[in-house]
Amino acid sequence: MRMIRVLTLLATAAVVFSASAKPSAAMVIYPWCAEYGGKMGGSENCGFVNFRQCLATIAGNGGWCKPNPWYTPYPQPPSGAKPIWR
Repeated sequence: MRMIRVLTLLATAAVVFSASAKPSAAMVIYPWCAEYGGKMGGSENCGFVNFRQCLATIAGNGGWCKPNPWYTPYPQPPSGAKPIWR
């Protein structure tokens, strides 16, 4: 009987904690993608901060760089915003 209570308590705690969990909001999408070609269809890597970094990655491998279609730049802060002091 005691084991059933402990298991019920653990199951309830697991449900409560999993229901309150939120996914991470820190989604980083970089502005450049490297497209690798090949006979089997190739692949794509959209993890480049600038165009030169993308070009350096495909050098010797083949492929091309293209703008990331899912990239949206961070919004500019309002002009009257106070600076953050740390």
